[in-house]
Amino acid sequence: MLASIRTLNYHPHAGARALASNRANVIALVLPLRAGMHVPVLMQFAVSVVTTAREFDQDVLLMTADEGADGLRRMDASALVDGLILMDVELDDARIPLLCELDRPSVLIGFPAQPAGLTCVDLDFYRAGQVCVEHLARLGHTDVALIGAPGAVYDRGTGFARRTMAGFLDMAAALRMSAAAGPCEQDPVAVGARVDELLARHPALTGLVVHNEAVVDPLLAALVAHGRRVPEQVSVVAICPDGLAHRATPALTSVLIPAEEVGTQAVRLLMRKLGGQPVPDSSLLPPRLTVRDSTAPPPRV
Repeated sequence: MLASIRTLNYHPHAGARALASNRANVIALVLPLRAGMHVPVLMQFAVSVVTTAREFDQDVLLMTADEGADGLRRMDASALVDGLILMDVELDDARIPLLCELDRPSVLIGFPAQPAGLTCVDLDFYRAGQVCVEHLARLGHTDVALIGAPGAVYDRGTGFARRTMAGFLDMAAALRMSAAAGPCEQDPVAVGARVDELLARHPALTGLVVHNEAVVDPLLAALVAHGRRVPEQVSVVAICPDGLAHRATPALTSVLIPAEEVGTQAVRLLMRKLGGQPVPDSSLLPPRLTVRDSTAPPPRV
């Protein structure tokens, strides 16, 4: 029989298999493309989800429209998917109440303000903000600033952005450092204006934390335009994928955004839930800082 299967190049019919098992063998990745999002990083998460899903013989339906709870309700009624993975989670996410009502299991990449009863996985962004400040403090910096995500990301209460800023400010206060933090739009003109403002208001500034992948190159260029050498005069730490940190000049000290690991864990958690197995409510990945060429002790006065 096995020889015949190989000879005929037989593959199970997906529709028949779904009818027999009462399963679609499809999971949904709900990834609404909203203002201020950096698509290349989002696609790293998506690729990880798709790749891991195939290990479980699952296909992935990508939902990019920003339809909120209505989109989830429509997806549930269609019976197209067995479970859902949601991204771009807000602190007060309007999708959460409906998720709790649906029969289909779900996993969040990100944490709402009240994650009790939900299955969530993500980098510990609050701790990531703290780790960046701690690194600069160990080098001797006392005046630091956070270049954050675009304003729209904070305005809608996106969890990872809000938590990073909170961790940055809380640790700076605990270490009695002078600190500024704010959003930054992604075009080079806006980045230049933000650097102008920071250096005018904080002339003693010697440490920058960047949590906005799209502005890394314009930021470094703006510092050069101001005659601020990295790291001799200004140290820069980024929260970003390793590839981006390596490509920058100089190579950036960074906290890794572990897109591959988070996407893989999200799928594995969802498959355990689909199989009726217990899962932890929360999976916070500890931040990993890699020191490269963009940080050094501050210049001596």
